Amino acid sequence: MNRLLELEVKLNKVIDEQEGKVLERDETLDWERIHMASSARCAWLLAMQRGVEPELAACAAAVHDYGRILTGKQKNHAEEGYEPVKAFLTETGIFNEEEIEIIALAVKNHSLKTETGSPIEEIVKDADVIDCYQYGCPFDRPEKEVRYNKWRKENGI
Repeated sequence: MNRLLELEVKLNKVIDEQEGKVLERDETLDWERIHMASSARCAWLLAMQRGVEPELAACAAAVHDYGRILTGKQKNHAEEGYEPVKAFLTETGIFNEEEIEIIALAVKNHSLKTETGSPIEEIVKDADVIDCYQYGCPFDRPEKEVRYNKWRKENGI
């Protein structure tokens, strides 16, 4: 079992535990499960294309909405997910301290779609918008559409 599968199993348990905790969620827990897994797949492929470690990038994409999973709220979910995701990743025992920080920073910064971050942060940002688009989610901010169209242009799509 690779680390991505192990992480997704543990994250699905966290998502299951949220059932009934927050009565009004901005996204359903079903969406969180689907978006977690499919964002990770997108990130794996983007990382391979860009010469970045695919397993770590996919793991970062899998947990990128951890803040929203816990709070049910979209507002400030990226920044608010930073400390909780570090604690979750530490608890899993899957990653070393350096990897935890890389993943947690990707979580914290993934909503900053106009800013350039580390290669893994950029992969998570792209995987997020690509995945949302494939499920028909409207671009709620112009910078998401700009990022999506930039990815398409770079790939001749």
